Amino acid sequence: MTMPRAGMRRSAMVAGTAVAATALLATGLTTSAAGAAPASETGAQPAALTASARAEMLRDANATKANIATSLGLGAKEKLVVTDVIKDVDGTTHTRYDRTYDGLPVLGGDLIVHQAKSGDIKSVTKATNATVKVASTTAGVAPSTAAKAAIKLAKADHTTGASADRAPRKVIWAATGKPVLAYETVIGGTRKDGTPSKLHVITDAATGKKLYQYQDVKTFTGTGQHNGKVTPGTGTTPGTTPGTGTGTGQYNGKVPLGSVKSGSRWLLKDTARGGHQTYNAKHSIDQTKQGSPFYDADNVWGNGKPTTAQTAAVDAHYGAAMTWDYYKNVFGRNGIRGDGKAAYSRVHFGDQFENAAWNDDCFCMTYGDGAGNKKPLTALDVVSHEMTHGVTSATAKLKYGEAVGLDEATSDIFSTAVEFYAKNAQDPGDYLLGDKIDLNGDGTPARYMDKPSKDGLSYDYWESGMGNVDPHATSGVGNHFFYLLSEGSGVKEIDGVKYDSPTKDGSTVKGIGRAKAEKIWYKALTTYMTSNTDYHAARKATLKAATDLYGADSAEYKGVDAAWAGVNVK
Repeated sequence: MTMPRAGMRRSAMVAGTAVAATALLATGLTTSAAGAAPASETGAQPAALTASARAEMLRDANATKANIATSLGLGAKEKLVVTDVIKDVDGTTHTRYDRTYDGLPVLGGDLIVHQAKSGDIKSVTKATNATVKVASTTAGVAPSTAAKAAIKLAKADHTTGASADRAPRKVIWAATGKPVLAYETVIGGTRKDGTPSKLHVITDAATGKKLYQYQDVKTFTGTGQHNGKVTPGTGTTPGTTPGTGTGTGQYNGKVPLGSVKSGSRWLLKDTARGGHQTYNAKHSIDQTKQGSPFYDADNVWGNGKPTTAQTAAVDAHYGAAMTWDYYKNVFGRNGIRGDGKAAYSRVHFGDQFENAAWNDDCFCMTYGDGAGNKKPLTALDVVSHEMTHGVTSATAKLKYGEAVGLDEATSDIFSTAVEFYAKNAQDPGDYLLGDKIDLNGDGTPARYMDKPSKDGLSYDYWESGMGNVDPHATSGVGNHFFYLLSEGSGVKEIDGVKYDSPTKDGSTVKGIGRAKAEKIWYKALTTYMTSNTDYHAARKATLKAATDLYGADSAEYKGVDAAWAGVNVK
């Protein structure tokens, strides 16, 4: 079979960098030669890629992955699986790979190869520095034993209807310590609060001992009517595509909505944004069903009251549109996975379900109606939080240890960014999370970025052992960092909201501005973070991103360093 021309060029370039790449692999996150001039923000920021251009880059990466594996000095039993590719304006590419060993998935074995426009490998970022190798791929315990133990664990965690979604699969567990043969069992069911569950349990295949567990359904919390109307079009910014309909949401007021004509009626489907559609779950808890489509006769949706089913759909649909527009217009990202295809939303899930969730399996966002079925979790920051979980899943993954808290922080960071971006007068941007949905029943926000511990749960500062704590609590460290980087420490009032952000060491941090902080975090997420990035690795990733965008001697780089020190990550 003839290799594509682009693939042939890349293959030749790879062969010429084999020795250098092998050396880079041994050091994990590495940088280009000392003394190289830093790239400007324009050159290092992500390039806007069409779905077809990205698909071609993925094909090229697949055509050369064997050569890349050889260049990196991987073992004969190790293979690379291309999962994502990012291209910078200056032509630098960042290609993500998962690994297999003797045909088995390697959990925590992902890596990123950074290549210059010329094809030369500049650096390699790895989730693990350990050599991926096991003595045998023959298990010492039966898969049924692993499944029973995982189901027992899920039931102990108050999961009802707990059952294995499929037979346990053999994997290589490499996210912590020395790689070992293991089983991964996925347990479905429903958690205590009504949230769907996809509990992944990793079990040592030789001893049956549990090695790790994580929840793959990502939620807003761990455990309209208010806003009136605004002028149609509020919330759009230059370059966005307004919808053809209008709707009045409970939280966002009157907003434009993407819809299409279906016979004599209108369907709530946004063809300008990948075909995103919003469905009505009608209080069902059946995770396998999308729900019923929303139709309307005059293309005017909702009335701002929770008693009308369309109202929550308006907020969810609008929030998905604003999040899509933010990623596209700020970072050039064409949809959650960069492929131009939208996820879908379903509202009115369960009865008085006080949460919202992202699920990779259905590639969808799910929203409950909150207390008394009158406070749906469809506010803009909730919708963008859940949708951002999809972006993280498509890039860094952030699955293991402290990375799970970073996953939640990432969703909080970009939900805040989307809220500021939307410029919706009924829900203006702030550094408060869930301030419209009243989860606490007293009007207070669910989370605070300036001082996370104000919610009574979250951490202000990093401390050891956080990898075993509720990620919605440990996300506080990342949230606090982002606030300090954006706005700085101390007392201040921003757009009528008062903040008071302390630092662990009492130092004064000067903010670099939210827009720059967003760009640094996005670049770190999409090009330098991996499945098991912890807070100290996140510091390195953001410093590298700041170097790429602004230079190692820049005020932005120094700001990142100071903000991390402020939350006790040094």
